Amino acid sequence: MDQLTSENQNLSRGLKNRHVQLLAIGGAIGTGLFLGSGRSIHLAGPSILFAYIITGIICFFIMRALGELLLSNLNYHSFVDFVHDYLGNGAAFITGWTYWFCWISVGMADLTAAGLYIQYWFPNIPQWGPSLIVLIILLIMNLMAVKLFGEMEFWFALIKVVAILALIIIGTFMIIKGFATDAGVSSFANLWRYGGLFPNGVSGFILSFQMVVFAFAGIELVGLTAGETENPEHVIPKAINNIPIRIIIFYIGALIVIMSIYPWNSINPDKSPFVQVFAAVGIAAAAGIVNFVVLTSAASACNSSIFSTSRMVYSLAKENNAPESMKKLTVSQVPSNATMFSAIVILISVILNFVMPEGVFVLITSISTFCFIYIWSIIVICHMRYRKTNPELAAKSKFKMPLYPIINYIILAFFAFVIVVLAFNKETRVALFVTPVWFIVLGIIYKILKSKNNDSEVVKRNLTNE
Repeated sequence: MDQLTSENQNLSRGLKNRHVQLLAIGGAIGTGLFLGSGRSIHLAGPSILFAYIITGIICFFIMRALGELLLSNLNYHSFVDFVHDYLGNGAAFITGWTYWFCWISVGMADLTAAGLYIQYWFPNIPQWGPSLIVLIILLIMNLMAVKLFGEMEFWFALIKVVAILALIIIGTFMIIKGFATDAGVSSFANLWRYGGLFPNGVSGFILSFQMVVFAFAGIELVGLTAGETENPEHVIPKAINNIPIRIIIFYIGALIVIMSIYPWNSINPDKSPFVQVFAAVGIAAAAGIVNFVVLTSAASACNSSIFSTSRMVYSLAKENNAPESMKKLTVSQVPSNATMFSAIVILISVILNFVMPEGVFVLITSISTFCFIYIWSIIVICHMRYRKTNPELAAKSKFKMPLYPIINYIILAFFAFVIVVLAFNKETRVALFVTPVWFIVLGIIYKILKSKNNDSEVVKRNLTNE
């Protein structure tokens, strides 16, 4: 494949408005809603609605901060670019590679999951086979053109949207008609009949935040499309401003319908509540339909993983924080070396998944969730630096984050609260102590690289003087 090595080459602006809009929806809706919501409901009861609303509001303001920063300079291809400007090269190095690790972990987990979902229909096929096929298809599509990535995400997100809307429409009809299930009569009153809105007390509500926050991991992905979006000044604000509506419709709407049909204490935490609702209507293939939806959701997450990690490595290479070869673009203006590098690492991770103890795999994904909180916090901190150091530029902004600087401090306090909550969970507590090791290792690597670069600069100057 022909490479473009000129420093003047930039990423293609091949993403259209509909791609970015659906990408924003896909980033806000994870497989957690389809599979993990049963466990969340079981833990917190109807109060889970408030956890989603609060977290959704926090994520909306994070996205407003991200949008304002990206649109302040259209040469920014990702948030690592403005981290470099406002927090320095060291912070950009650590943030970029941390985000890369976050999405590598997501890609590893979801590619493994995709193979398992395909086994639902073909139980005799070994799990690694479908996973490998899915990865090869996604890699080829990502290498061809960014427009094809946008098309894939458009259809993946559309499948999720149709599934959720079908649940809401069918479920609302069942509630209005007073449809009887094995758990009783469908009614909105089921939301408060069984122990009130906080049946497990404040503790159940607080502990639910760990799952709710992680359900929004990936919502910042739309920010990585800034350098490859047609008319970003119009498209990105529209995608970000629609986030609250999407959260209300897709998360809150779906959960209200589910808990109105099946009281919270009748929902099986180990099964998808979507399957329960569709099966109650008499749809025999309910489990198969939901399995197809979560398969596309897993493929979507892996697709986003390849895209986001490749763009992050490309941005790091432009700041000399990754190998020079990662800056190379194809004739379609796609960072091919960065894309193949990330896909290979994801593939290695899937192979390792067969020999790694389960505890190690859980630890890696737990660390990545802490790292997502770090990434979101860095975005908010960069926004504060931007407002303080560039007041004139900020005054001209047409897409300002509201309630600055109060909301910035509220967001950071919220994340501190979530980390404290995570410390009380046995599965994530270990990661809380291991995560600092990741940042220490990155810091040491950066110091070594910086020292080598300084030595090479001295050699160059000496040769020039001679």
